[in-house]
Amino acid sequence: MKTSIEISDSLFKRARALAARDGRSLRELVEAGLRLVIERDEKSPQFHLRDASVGGRGLKHGLTHDDWGKIPEIAYEGRV
Repeated sequence: MKTSIEISDSLFKRARALAARDGRSLRELVEAGLRLVIERDEKSPQFHLRDASVGGRGLKHGLTHDDWGKIPEIAYEGRV
């Protein structure tokens, strides 16, 4: 597959020098770098949020999701 990428001048110069020093093409160097990044990403542990939901039947009858001011009052009713 042929594609175009845009990289900074300083990174390009460093990559070109490294490729020349190692006797390989810039294409080979870019492919090797992409392989490393992709392999590292595939091996890194993925974060999964555990299910911390609790049982219940949802909001109390008569409340809506925008009643956040009323919810603490009801939750602590009779405990103060």
